[in-house]
Amino acid sequence: MSQKHIDEISGVETTGHEWDGIRELNNPMPRWWVWTFYATILWAIGYTIAYPAWPLLKENTKGMLGFSSRAQVAAELTDAKAAQAVYLDKIAALPLADIVADKELTQFAIAGGAAAFKVNCSPCHGSGAQGGNGYPNLNDDDWLWGGDLETINTTLAHGIRYASDADTRVSEMPAFADILEPEQIKQVAAYVVSLSGTPADAAMVEPGKTVFAENCASCHGEDAKGGRDFGAPNLTDAIWLKVDGEAQIAEQVAQPKHGVMPAWSARLGDSTVKQLAIYVHSLGGGE
Repeated sequence: MSQKHIDEISGVETTGHEWDGIRELNNPMPRWWVWTFYATILWAIGYTIAYPAWPLLKENTKGMLGFSSRAQVAAELTDAKAAQAVYLDKIAALPLADIVADKELTQFAIAGGAAAFKVNCSPCHGSGAQGGNGYPNLNDDDWLWGGDLETINTTLAHGIRYASDADTRVSEMPAFADILEPEQIKQVAAYVVSLSGTPADAAMVEPGKTVFAENCASCHGEDAKGGRDFGAPNLTDAIWLKVDGEAQIAEQVAQPKHGVMPAWSARLGDSTVKQLAIYVHSLGGGE
C-alpha cells in the first residue's frame, strides 16, 4: 500500500494524481454542497411519491396527490370551449353578413378561420394562402366562382368536383384533342397567349381566334374573360392556375387537368366553414 502524500504548503492530503509535477489536492466538498445534494435526493423521492412517476407493466404510479397532466389539459380545453361557445353559437345562428357586421365576432371568426386554414387548407394553398401550381392563390382577386362571402362559403362547404357532395361545384373542360386537330390546338394556344403576352408565332393568332370563338367562347366568353357560372377562368389576366407557357397551354387544351377540393362542411361543420370563408375573404382578394 502506497504511503499517503501530504502537501507541504497546505498540509492537505493529495489524491495521487500528478501532472507536470503538480499534485491534485484531496480537499473535501463544502459541507453546504453535500447537504444540498442530500436534500435533492430526498426531494426526488418525495416527488415520485406525490406525483405520477414510475412506469409499471401496464400503467404508472398515480401519486398520492392524484395529479394528472392529461386531466389538467382536458380541463383547460373544456374551459376554452366554454369561453368560445358564446361566439360559436352566434356564428352558427347568424348569416355571414351579420357576422362581419359585428367587429368582435369578425375578429373571433378570422382567428378561428386562420387556425382551421393552417390545419386543413395550407397543405394545398400554402401557409400564406399563396397557392401553387394547380392550387389557386387566395390573396389576389382572380376567382373562378366568385370572391364574395357567400360564394366563398358555398365553395368551401361543397367543394369542387367532389363526388361525395351532390351540390359540389362542377366544371370540366373537354379534352379538345378529341375534337380539334393538333394544328388548331397550337393556333388557339397562340391566341390565348396573345391576350396577355407574346406568342411564339404571331401568324397563328388570327386562325386561333377563330378556333377560340367556335369552341371556347361559350364558357370563357367572347372576350376570354371567363365565366363564373361555369368556373371558367379569365384568360386575359396572365394569372395561370395549371400552366406556364404556350406549350403547357396547348397541353391543357388537348388533355385538361381538373383539380378536386373536398367538401369541408361535411368534415368541419358549417360554423367552421363560415369562419374559413370570413378568413379567406379577409386576405384581401375577396369582393
